[in-house]
Amino acid sequence: MKTTIDLPEEILHQAKIVAAQRKTTLKELVMQGLALVTEDRSDRADEQHLELAERLIAGLQATNTEPLQPLTRDEIYDRQ
Repeated sequence: MKTTIDLPEEILHQAKIVAAQRKTTLKELVMQGLALVTEDRSDRADEQHLELAERLIAGLQATNTEPLQPLTRDEIYDRQ
């Protein structure tokens, strides 16, 4: 379907540059942008939530995983 949209000159210029850098057409670039903003947000939110949870878990991983050595009675009471 054909349609006409009125874009500011600077935005159109930047979009043409991006399209050329990506070796695609302006039409394809616009279609990708529209698909991005109209996709089901719940799927993206779930993906973002999962990614954030994985990053949080990775950040909370202990770097010191060696088992603790029990203290002796003398060490507990500092009787050395």
